[in-house]
Amino acid sequence: MRSALAFLFGLTVLGSAPSAQAQGKQDFTLVNATGYVISAVYVSPSNQDSWEEDILGKDTMDDQETLPIRFSRADKSCKWDLKVTYEDDNSSVVWRGFDLCQISKITIKYNRRSDTTSALTE
Repeated sequence: MRSALAFLFGLTVLGSAPSAQAQGKQDFTLVNATGYVISAVYVSPSNQDSWEEDILGKDTMDDQETLPIRFSRADKSCKWDLKVTYEDDNSSVVWRGFDLCQISKITIKYNRRSDTTSALTE
């Protein structure tokens, strides 16, 4: 499990869960079920025009790996965008407007037949 710590607008990625008092209502788990290694993950408020920093930093996210993404309690925005970049060809996929106040898990899947990447939410 990843033990690196990264910040993005008060966003924190932790290998272990912080105390309940420090958690934001937007916390979710990202699951890579694409069959490929992800080299970058960006999460940004939907009302922003830039992606800021890669949450993974120098790390990568292997296929079937899960990544808990934690937010500061001070962060109040519920609508967030997600962008992932694949390591093998540097291609990216973007999803807009996830209501992270209602979502606890996002699973990214890739369909080779249709050449499409989807995001399933729970």
